[in-house]
Amino acid sequence: MTNTILTREGYDKLVSELNYLRDVKRAEVSERLRNAIEGGGDDLLENAEYEAAKNEQSFTEGKIKELEYLVAVARIVEPSDNNGIIEVGSKVQISEEGEDTVETFTIVGAPEADPDQNKISNESPIGKAVIGHKKGDIVQVSAPIGSYQIKIIDVR
Repeated sequence: MTNTILTREGYDKLVSELNYLRDVKRAEVSERLRNAIEGGGDDLLENAEYEAAKNEQSFTEGKIKELEYLVAVARIVEPSDNNGIIEVGSKVQISEEGEDTVETFTIVGAPEADPDQNKISNESPIGKAVIGHKKGDIVQVSAPIGSYQIKIIDVR
């Protein structure tokens, strides 16, 4: 089993989602299945509601298994006094070399990455490049579009 790196916030979010799926969603899908069976007549193969409910049940159970695995193998990283060295959980300001635009990201574990919330994975090209570096460093990012350099403006 490979450990999955998560921040405390990311771990708590996964546990919350898992509890919701187990306690609420599973019961809702079960009720939907029961209603489809009772109201669908004798031929379940031609009952669209039954088929949709079975698909939703399958998706929900798959998601529960995935989250159970992630929670079981999670390694939670706590904020540390890392002397400004970037690690999972660090908030980082960077600029692409030659650009004036500053971008701010939080480095998180892969399961909790959310680019819309400026949370990037430690396994992403930028995440990999900045881990272990500090404010003022210029690092090489190897991305599918090619390599480029970024400057680390600040680390919190």
